[in-house]
Amino acid sequence: MSGLVLKLGPKERVLVNGAVIENGDRRARLAIVTPNAHILRLRDAIHPEEVTTPVRRVCYIAQLVLSGDTELDEARPQLLRGMEQLSQVFTDPDSRAQLSRATEHLLEDQVYQALKALRCLLPREERLLAAGRSSGSHP
Repeated sequence: MSGLVLKLGPKERVLVNGAVIENGDRRARLAIVTPNAHILRLRDAIHPEEVTTPVRRVCYIAQLVLSGDTELDEARPQLLRGMEQLSQVFTDPDSRAQLSRATEHLLEDQVYQALKALRCLLPREERLLAAGRSSGSHP
């Protein structure tokens, strides 16, 4: 099946081509069949003041494309450069696989799928940063 399938919880909101859509009282499943539609789950949205780490920065750029605030053609070089920089830090096989998936999706203009793969790195980044903070406080 081609396209994107969104599974929404009750009252969950999603941004589709600049319009905020809110689900009803029951779980729903939406099939987005329009290619290159700009879609962003609002519960997953990163706010500008939260862009404080390298992974969040790359996710935020992808999010700007999905919200329609930036064109993919101008964001793609930044995203690819950011993912390349992340690959220098995330050297474990699973993280590399996520970055590879994100890159493949981006090259196929599937920004939502790229963002989904990149978001998997957020908890790993948090653990790395926490480990760095704790080791930095002890000589």
